[in-house]
Amino acid sequence: MPAAAAAAVLGVMVAGAAHAATVKITPLGSHDGEFCSFDRAMVFEDPDGTRILYDAGRTVAGAEDPRLGKIDAVLVSHMHGDHVGDRHIPAAGAGACGRPDIATVALPDTLSVKIAAAKNAKIVTGSEMPSFFAAKLKEVGADPQNSQLVRFGASRKVGGVTITTVPAAHSNGIAPGMIGGPFAEMLSKAGLTAYAGPPTGYVLTFSNGLVAYLSGDTGVTAEQQVVVGDQYKAKLVVMNIGDTFTTGPTEAAYVVNELIKPAAVIPSHANQPSTEGGKLIAGSRTDIFAKAVSAPVHLPLSGRTMVFDGAGKCVSGC
Repeated sequence: MPAAAAAAVLGVMVAGAAHAATVKITPLGSHDGEFCSFDRAMVFEDPDGTRILYDAGRTVAGAEDPRLGKIDAVLVSHMHGDHVGDRHIPAAGAGACGRPDIATVALPDTLSVKIAAAKNAKIVTGSEMPSFFAAKLKEVGADPQNSQLVRFGASRKVGGVTITTVPAAHSNGIAPGMIGGPFAEMLSKAGLTAYAGPPTGYVLTFSNGLVAYLSGDTGVTAEQQVVVGDQYKAKLVVMNIGDTFTTGPTEAAYVVNELIKPAAVIPSHANQPSTEGGKLIAGSRTDIFAKAVSAPVHLPLSGRTMVFDGAGKCVSGC
């Protein structure tokens, strides 16, 4: 066989193998088999074994939560306590789905920092957040160099996963409880938070070609079409739908249907119980969203691993 023909065949074989490889996504919510009020955390596993935790929030039961396993990188969309982890459940199933027991306080370090330190994982964030996390890692005896920056328009690779941040329309203050000392007391007295720069969403490109958009807390933005849809051509969207604090179900459906047009979508951040017995609750925000979206909607039931191919199709667990 001529060298050119052999190279072409090899290229097809490599492309086919990459497409056949799959990305595993496991939600880590407060109650196994359900999609509950505080559920945000998800673990993404690349075909090469790289594991990335997105927005640990309050439903990871501490850094020793057995559901975590190996973690190579921690992503934090913004500094609000329900995303960075100001407190958390003591164990899966604590409290009720609509009111999980989050009495375990993680401040001033934050749960994200505790997990990164315990796993020797990187914290990859944009904006002004990396310097904050570097200082926190140093305080707990971990390597501050593990706090790494990736700003809009740039990218950073962790294992087989390429990570970039994209704009989100939200706020991003650091609560006084995460700071401590006299400065925190002054902020608290004045009713202020410390500025951490703009919040972010993420675009992850996996080694099998799958491109996933993680919205974080956001409203509707032009970048969801121009950057996420047109530039990166995201095939999987993890969309926050909780309303008031972020896009509501109808606004989120507009982003999915008109701006990004992915092959599949996973709702997140519903801020209410969305399932009972693993079944969608009629009339819930998630139900409204699912009925309004044209792409397949896959529920993030805690502990259930969903498996996606490079085209964004769920091939197992959905």
